[in-house]
Amino acid sequence: MVLTRQRSKQSILAVLLLLVLVSNYLAYRLPAIPLPADPRGVVIGSMLDLAIVAPLLILAMTRKKGFTLKRFFTFMVIGLVAARFVIPGEYFEPFKFIPYVAIGFEGFLLLAEIGLLFLLAKHLPTIMKEVRSTNSGPALVKNKVSTHPFVSIITAESLMFYYAFASWKRKPSAGETMFTLHQKTSMIAFYVMLIHAIVIETIGIHWWLHGKSMILSIVLLILNIYSVIYVIADIQTVRLNPLAMKENRMHISLGLGKRMEIPYDAIEQIEWGDGAERYPLKAVGLIEFIAKDMEESKPNCILHFKEPLKATLFMGVEREFRSAAIRLDEPERFRHALEKKLG
Repeated sequence: MVLTRQRSKQSILAVLLLLVLVSNYLAYRLPAIPLPADPRGVVIGSMLDLAIVAPLLILAMTRKKGFTLKRFFTFMVIGLVAARFVIPGEYFEPFKFIPYVAIGFEGFLLLAEIGLLFLLAKHLPTIMKEVRSTNSGPALVKNKVSTHPFVSIITAESLMFYYAFASWKRKPSAGETMFTLHQKTSMIAFYVMLIHAIVIETIGIHWWLHGKSMILSIVLLILNIYSVIYVIADIQTVRLNPLAMKENRMHISLGLGKRMEIPYDAIEQIEWGDGAERYPLKAVGLIEFIAKDMEESKPNCILHFKEPLKATLFMGVEREFRSAAIRLDEPERFRHALEKKLG
C-alpha cells in the first residue's frame, strides 16, 4: 500500500514536470496563444519555471537521495541553460547573460570542491597516521577539512584502497577493551567465496560480452574489479578494527559500510540475551553490527539511545539511529566491561 502511494505521487510529480516543460515550450510557438507586446514578463516566468519549479519537482521525485542546496543549484543551472533552447532567441536576447552567470557560479562551486581536495591532501599524512593506529581517520577529516559530501565520498574511497592494499602489515588490535565481532562466524569464508564467484563470473561474462559489446564488457570488468577490491578492504577493516571501549565512549564498526561512536552516557537501556534475540531486527531506527554468517545470527544485546546517534555508512553517508544491535564473540566479557563503564 505504501509503495503504491509512493509510485502514485511520483507519477503525479512526473506529469506536473512534463506539463511545466511542454507548456513553456508551446507558449512561444502556438499561434492561438499571442504574446504581449512586451514579452519580458512571460520570459521571466518561463525562467522561474525552469530554474525553480522544475528542479523542485525533480528533487521531490528523487527525495530518497535527499535535498541539498548543491543538487538544487545544479538542477537550477541545467534549467537556465535549457531555457536558452526552450525560449526563442528573439525573446531571450535581453536575458542571454543569465545562463553564463549560472554556469560561472557552478564553476565556482566546482573550484571550491577542488580546494577542499587540496586541503584534504595537505592533512593526508596526519589522517593516514591516525587510520593506521585507529579507525577514526574519517572523523579527523571532518574536524580538519570539511563535512562536505564530496569530501566524505573521496575519504571513504581512499579508506577502501588503504585497507585493500596498504594494511597487510598491520596486526589486529587486541586487549581487555577490544571485542571482536567476526571470529566465531563464517563471514571471512563467505567473503572469500564471494570473491571467487566474482572472479569466475568476470572471466566468463567478460569473454562472452567482449565479442558483442566491447564497451559493456569493459564497464562490467571495471565494476567487478572494484567489487573485489571493496570486499578485500571490507575483510581487512573487520579484522583490524574490533569494537573498542574507550574512556567515555565505544567505537564500533563492521567493515567499510557501518561505523559508529556511542558515548556511554547516551545509552538509555540495554536488552541482553533472550530479549535481544526476540527484538525485530528490521525495526525502524535500528542499525545492525552483526557479522554475516551462513546461518541467521541473533544479537547478543540491543543498545537503546536517549537521542538518535549518527552512524557513517557506505560512501561516507551519515544517518541517525535510535538503537544498535550487536553480536560479539565474547558477549559475557563485553557485558561485564560495559556494565562497569556504566557504573
